[in-house]
Amino acid sequence: MRKTKAARGDPLDTAGVHRMRIFLDANILFSASKSEGAVARLIKLLLERGHECWVDDYVITEARRNLSAKSPTSVQTLDVLLRSVQIAHRRGTETSHESLDWLPPKDRPVLSAAIQLRCDALVTGDRTHFGAGFGKVFGGVVIHSPRSLAESILT
Repeated sequence: MRKTKAARGDPLDTAGVHRMRIFLDANILFSASKSEGAVARLIKLLLERGHECWVDDYVITEARRNLSAKSPTSVQTLDVLLRSVQIAHRRGTETSHESLDWLPPKDRPVLSAAIQLRCDALVTGDRTHFGAGFGKVFGGVVIHSPRSLAESILT
């Protein structure tokens, strides 16, 4: 298992908190773009506290497709949000890793990206497909709901 940043001895931020790399699932991008609710506030707080929020082309495409279909006016908000996060432009996403076998094929690229990007956490609101993995570590990545991430990092 990959060590967390704290265990690797990575630097602390000015408040003495270990900065984390957090991968945002498409539904997190969707929620943060659609309203200025709890998920949007969570991302803002993460960024303000020096954590790195990561996405890739796969989750951006899914979020953009869903927003275009369900809330077209929110696509502009997504574009603004994407300016504040790290974007990985990856090709050939590996989805055959043993730590991905429990997920449906369409969700494997999300966890795979978080693993490949060496993120500490994946935050998703998808309880149906990721719920069994909440709080567990796969390939060095802890899967969180927005609430559990907020509780573990921001309190």
